[in-house]
Amino acid sequence: MKPGFAGFPGEGIRFLRALKKNNNREWFQPRKEIFDTQVKAPMTELVAALQRDIEKIAPEYVQDPAKCIYRIYRDTRFSKNKTPYKTMISAALKKHGLGRDGSAVFYFHISPEEVLFAAGSYRPGPEELRALRNHLAEHHQALDKLCRAPKLRSTLGELQGEQLTRVPKGFDPNHPVADLLRRKQFFFWRNLDPAIAGTPELYKQLSQALRAALPVMEFLNTPLVKIKSLPQYTKSW
Repeated sequence: MKPGFAGFPGEGIRFLRALKKNNNREWFQPRKEIFDTQVKAPMTELVAALQRDIEKIAPEYVQDPAKCIYRIYRDTRFSKNKTPYKTMISAALKKHGLGRDGSAVFYFHISPEEVLFAAGSYRPGPEELRALRNHLAEHHQALDKLCRAPKLRSTLGELQGEQLTRVPKGFDPNHPVADLLRRKQFFFWRNLDPAIAGTPELYKQLSQALRAALPVMEFLNTPLVKIKSLPQYTKSW
């Protein structure tokens, strides 16, 4: 296979744009083949290209590309918005043996309105969060060094995530990184011009971000590999 990824076909982007205006089963079902061939298939190729890029340095993040892609169908059970389909295509690369939504992953999605990529732990469960905080309390200097890496800062910016108003019980409120221990999320993200979706620049940007994010993802996943069973979530990023 040729390295890289040429970009999403124009028909695929137009399909997602039209889906936003016609988000119903009657419109989608007769056009599902377009989704499969012009949206899902290119996304599978993109995931495979990114995995080939890291298979020598991080083989534990390589798996069947089809298993990395999120379903197009929305979970409407607890949402006021009952439209059945997502208007973007998304995927996440995770470490073997860890849950996709609780551990540190590399996530990205493409839509006519935006290209977004992110890396980190977005929705850790209680057990995962406790393990992460214990790890951070002891090894915060290592994380600080990783977060200062020029490539990470230039591609993914600063560490983000919601925070508690107080340091959680069991941790010293005067800890030197008390603000870090208050976090409920630990992730980086960047929004790009959607015009790159149909060009090789999409792969280039994602590849650079993935390589830059891997050390931090490994740091965040270190305490989680010790947890035998991770909570599973139905919600994505």
